[in-house]
Amino acid sequence: MTSGVVAGSVQRVWYGRSLLGPLLQPLALLFALAVRLRRTAYRRGWLASGHPGVPVIVVGNLTAGGAGKTPLVGWLVQRLQAAGLRPGIVSRGYGGVPQREPLRVDAGSDPAIAGDEPVLLARRTGVPVVVCVDRLRAAQAAAGSGANVIVADDGLQHYALRRDVEIVVVDGLRRWGNGRLLPAGPLREPLGRLAEVDAVLVNGGEPGAAETGFSLRPGAAVSLATGECRPLAQFAGQRVLAVAGIGNPARFHALLATSGMQVMTAAVPDHGRVDLAQLRSEVPWPILMTEKDAVKYPHWTDPDSWYLPVDVQMLPTAEAGLMSRILARLQPAGGANG
Repeated sequence: MTSGVVAGSVQRVWYGRSLLGPLLQPLALLFALAVRLRRTAYRRGWLASGHPGVPVIVVGNLTAGGAGKTPLVGWLVQRLQAAGLRPGIVSRGYGGVPQREPLRVDAGSDPAIAGDEPVLLARRTGVPVVVCVDRLRAAQAAAGSGANVIVADDGLQHYALRRDVEIVVVDGLRRWGNGRLLPAGPLREPLGRLAEVDAVLVNGGEPGAAETGFSLRPGAAVSLATGECRPLAQFAGQRVLAVAGIGNPARFHALLATSGMQVMTAAVPDHGRVDLAQLRSEVPWPILMTEKDAVKYPHWTDPDSWYLPVDVQMLPTAEAGLMSRILARLQPAGGANG
């Protein structure tokens, strides 16, 4: 069974009406117990946690799978810079080689080693980006590189790193799925955890009363080979092959379809790679991929392969309110341990 088939089956259980969800509920109850015991251990100091000495903002998910978190991290870093701060980014480096020692990532780093999202963020922001399985050590290294505020890309459940601000990102269309914990549903922690975070940001759909909405708006398609930019409208009516190694590829496929394209899809796991040469030998159509995918193919020279950058858009009043709350929480830094 391919990874794409497995992923599709999991999505049907978590976000559909599959009977497998209730059948997996006993395992979800055990998972819930493990989550509670682990959280208690950090709160009581039975498990060690620490703070890097500069404020920490964690941007994470309550669900497994993609919600638009990484583009939001890039957007937040830019807003912090505009406020006069020197942000750094830390990440575990999913999709790369697990780093036991902090690894500084730059625009030229190999995604196979550092992970695709850290390389993308390094290219997008130019700020210090550090990956390590120990997010506390990564944060300390970023602070040592001159950062005076740390933004953690993912890591809401990484309680070894104390934090000053917690932001949860949720897919506004899929929300919380069937509302069950792993493995019966997509939740990493119970929904009651939302009452403890500083902000819930909703990607698409309608935000609730205590939530802030945003959207990811595509720019022009960019050629992997030449850097040429082409308006998305120029692909309308064409058959294209979509490559989306992200947590929720259906969102990317839908974006292309609503832009008037006939979308064929290549199966790619989150953080995964495909053989572009093999795909090109099989189809003559334009290949369109996400920016996160594009960083994995720096030497691909096919003239009809493109990536689609996206940018966060938020109402000015919502942005002002969110940044006001975040900046107020950054002084003084001390951090909670869960």
